[in-house]
Amino acid sequence: MTTPRLIGPEVEPRLDWIALTDAIAAGHEMPRAEVADSFLYRGADTLLTRSAWIDGLGMAVKPATVFPGNADHGLGVVNGAVTLLDDATGVLEAIVDFHLVTRWKTAADSLLSARRLARPDARRVLVIGAGNVADSMIDAYRALIPDAAITIWNRSAAAAQALAERKGARVARDLELAVRDAEIVATATMARQPVLHGDWLSPGTHVDLIGAYRPDMREADDEVLRRARLFVDSRVTTLGHIGEIQIPLDAGVIAETDILGDFYDLPAGAYARRSDDEITVAKNGGGAHLDLITARYILSAAG
Repeated sequence: MTTPRLIGPEVEPRLDWIALTDAIAAGHEMPRAEVADSFLYRGADTLLTRSAWIDGLGMAVKPATVFPGNADHGLGVVNGAVTLLDDATGVLEAIVDFHLVTRWKTAADSLLSARRLARPDARRVLVIGAGNVADSMIDAYRALIPDAAITIWNRSAAAAQALAERKGARVARDLELAVRDAEIVATATMARQPVLHGDWLSPGTHVDLIGAYRPDMREADDEVLRRARLFVDSRVTTLGHIGEIQIPLDAGVIAETDILGDFYDLPAGAYARRSDDEITVAKNGGGAHLDLITARYILSAAG
């Protein structure tokens, strides 16, 4: 019996942000993924078990824990594992480093949205948040826009300053002014109440909503969704699961028909910007099918 491969962070120098977004787009030209998610909660703690099967690509199972209190003890907030299983036999092929898959999947998901929805001439990027996802998004956006002017805002100015110094970015002191000036806005926070307000958005802005992952979490207010053409990476893993979409749906602020596309609409060209002055919003909800595609890409890059 073949021993499963163990793929760790040592392969990261071989990975490429644009190549991964291409792989994600190609994965959505294959048969539609079968996806099953379970969510268990204990107070602020979350256990997600995400499974996916794409015919021809194989299977992935990703248990993930999100324990916000870990930060107080010097431990990672998000942990878990990613397993890849063979499409034909179901045999375990590889165990891929959880944090590597999560980092690259999460940022590439929103980068693919930015490639399709942001204006081609967009250069001014605002990242709201200063954690690991914000760090990854800066790398991802710079792969798409090498001369991007990156600004960071965070509730903790010290955390924003530390990230800005590592990444060669600037720090915003006034969030509203920073949003008004930005051409691309990414939210990567643990907020339960909106930090981004639709009244602040300038025409032509693209917004990547990343942080909210629970039914009780939101980063954008109702006006953001009212003003924008709205997209999600996956209807299956966002509707009914994530407050960013479900709370305004339940309140009648938006309807399901206002969600104009997900990544399965990429081949038809429906996941796209129509004009320079429209506001576009893409909700990054993740999903095991994206973990599967990303893990396969990483396995291939490892050689």
